[in-house]
Amino acid sequence: MGSRASTLLRDEEIEEIKKETGFSHSQITRLYSRFTSLDKGENGTLSREDFQRIPELAINPLGDRIINAFFNEGEDQVNFRGFMRTLAHFRPIEDNEKSKDPAIAEPLNSRSNKLLFAFRLYDLDKDDKISRDELLQVLRMMVGVNISDEQLGSIADRTIQEADQNGDCAISFSEFVKVIISSLSSKKLRILCWWLGFTISHYDRQIAGGHHIRERYGQPITGGSPYQ
Repeated sequence: MGSRASTLLRDEEIEEIKKETGFSHSQITRLYSRFTSLDKGENGTLSREDFQRIPELAINPLGDRIINAFFNEGEDQVNFRGFMRTLAHFRPIEDNEKSKDPAIAEPLNSRSNKLLFAFRLYDLDKDDKISRDELLQVLRMMVGVNISDEQLGSIADRTIQEADQNGDCAISFSEFVKVIISSLSSKKLRILCWWLGFTISHYDRQIAGGHHIRERYGQPITGGSPYQ
């Protein structure tokens, strides 16, 4: 499979993907091998069914939401470039990647893009708002029958009440961001980011077939305390 990856993925394409996503040459080649192994039709694209063959995603309560994140509206196939653009949201951002130049597009793994990615997991109907019903649906996916409907309803109501600033009984992206930033102290935010990183790294291993794509300075990120 490694030879297939090296022969079908041109150096020019690798360089373009590096610039767009921030992944290294070796990461791109490795993930291309994983992509081609999932491409059972050998047509250069993945379908939802291809993703559903990943055992860990098939049994994950949020598996369908994670899979949907790889597909543009109205499309049922994703090519390797699209696959990599979605995975790029999972990368930690380094200090040297941060730019305050408004003329330069934010990297796909910027904080705002990560938050937008998370927001869209809840925005089931893609109307740029999270309604109470959508929040309840995602909560049910996550907890199953471990919490009663009454308890879930209370959680959803409290979340909407805290986040909704314009009185429309829903959460917009700007409200989503504000409630996260304003409700967390610096230390709590660091703990949350560490937890999200751990969770995302679990998903990237599921999708990448055991290859840990969250690397820094050539070494896998293996944890670390949020209290450091």
